[in-house]
Amino acid sequence: METVYLQALERSAQGDWDGAHRLIQPYSDVLACMIHGYLHRIEGDDSNASYWYSRAGHTLPSNDFQQEFERLYQMADQM
Repeated sequence: METVYLQALERSAQGDWDGAHRLIQPYSDVLACMIHGYLHRIEGDDSNASYWYSRAGHTLPSNDFQQEFERLYQMADQM
């Protein structure tokens, strides 16, 4: 499973939002929901992003995209 997390994050870093979204969309665990929320932040859809972060038990973060990417990547890499 951690491979899907890392693949989705790496695709987003390469500018492949659609590919990242397709990879993470079928999953609903906490980290997948956070990554899904992060992707919608990148998209500029804060309402949808907030929904996905809330599904993970979190609020929409106020950090910048790079900080959130690094935080999520580190979480995925430690799994």
